[in-house]
Amino acid sequence: MMEQVEQVEQQVCEADEPQQPAYATRRLGVALWTRLARAYGRNIRLAEGRLRGWDLSVAQFDVLAQVGAHEGITQQALAKRLLVTQGNITQLLDKLERRGLIRRCPDGRLKRLTLTEEGWRLRERVVPGQEQFQAEQFAALTPEEQRLLLALLRKLQRAPSPPAPLSAGEGS
Repeated sequence: MMEQVEQVEQQVCEADEPQQPAYATRRLGVALWTRLARAYGRNIRLAEGRLRGWDLSVAQFDVLAQVGAHEGITQQALAKRLLVTQGNITQLLDKLERRGLIRRCPDGRLKRLTLTEEGWRLRERVVPGQEQFQAEQFAALTPEEQRLLLALLRKLQRAPSPPAPLSAGEGS
């Protein structure tokens, strides 16, 4: 599969843009999507392996890191920050609460989140190592390339979503 991706990338680079711009753009889009997905997948697999030693999933680590950085954050705000549904955040918080790592504190109709002492101890042991691990994942890029990648990813993230695709049978 990796050879196929590299062939597509080569074809895209060699494409005669003026004659087939739409085709070349689509192929480039597929190559970019594939590379981004592969890089993300590799990083997640490696992070999962590291965090398994702490009996944490990547999602649980994210909760620990975010609640520690934003003490008193609401459950709803945390779900938004982590890009997960209310149902998913509830399950994550249930597990961490059972382990004695977080506490949900009622505040009117809201629930504010704090780390317990045990949660703070675990966070202090895990977060610095995970930050170093993530920095090492990008060591193949110069600091300037890392900043450029960050800016480009931010631009992609903020771009308006394209229109929904046509369903089968439409537009033919």
